[in-house]
Amino acid sequence: MHPQLASHLLDSRSLARLTELADLDPLLVVDDFTGPAAAAALAEAEVIVSSWGCPPLDDTVLAAAPRLRAVIHAAGSVKHHITDACWQRGIRVASAAWANALPVAEYTVGAILFANKQVLRLSAEYRERRAPYDWPYAESHIGNYRRTVGIVGASQIGRRVMELLRPYDLELLLHDPYVDEAEAAALGARSVALDELCGLSDVVSVHAPELPATRHLISRRMLALMPDGATLVNTARGSLIDQDALIEELVPGRLNAVLDVTTPEVLPADSPLYDLPNVLLTPHVAGSLGNELHRMAGAAADELARYTAGLPFAHPVLPQDIHRTA
Repeated sequence: MHPQLASHLLDSRSLARLTELADLDPLLVVDDFTGPAAAAALAEAEVIVSSWGCPPLDDTVLAAAPRLRAVIHAAGSVKHHITDACWQRGIRVASAAWANALPVAEYTVGAILFANKQVLRLSAEYRERRAPYDWPYAESHIGNYRRTVGIVGASQIGRRVMELLRPYDLELLLHDPYVDEAEAAALGARSVALDELCGLSDVVSVHAPELPATRHLISRRMLALMPDGATLVNTARGSLIDQDALIEELVPGRLNAVLDVTTPEVLPADSPLYDLPNVLLTPHVAGSLGNELHRMAGAAADELARYTAGLPFAHPVLPQDIHRTA
């Protein structure tokens, strides 16, 4: 992991648990396995606790780690460092993706509720008016009662979003090719095709994985199907949206957007997305941030406890699932 991350990730409680469970050196944090300290640690390591920035565990690294049996990832996706060589070696893998999913889902639910209330626009208008105004009468068409929300992808985050939205009087639509009607109904949603979801939803929230097949999943055609005044929320990956087509819908104000991710990840300084009044743009902060990082450290400690007790991981990553996960 990146050296700076460790001090933010490991709170005192998680650090104490990890060091009690294993011979772990909290000062040894590497983002390169070729150095002498890393090489010495690899030669003895049975478990690697990884996080963002971990280098790939390829054949060369694994050859230097003959005792390695498991990798516990204190973050989300493992695709950046778990290679085919790991699966061929039979290394067990666990991820705290479920823990990172929680703040993303919370951010998303807040975005959905604010979008249906048109908070961005009302805030701007209030700032401009600075005077009494009959808001209830003038804004009788907005609100969260019986609005339709479309969830694209029943991922861990997508499922958590649907769970958190259950108390509200909303109709939930779900598009996920791996979820049938019965499972969608159990999640509190109605399974529909993507074009139907885009055509009916007041808010479309994207939670699909970044795969070749999902590039521009929300295409120009899908965006054109969205009703006037609808909002697109993206906390997944920027590549899932045809961003140029989205900007064409945003500039005249036909659609609104809440974007925590973009393409590229940091937009050029002249991007209109920074300045459009109908866009809430955040710098990829929906996931674990600040003290939320400690939840993932705690999850890693829990998995290490299970490993040392000879138990299966509570949140394993399985090779057969990699092709359809983030």
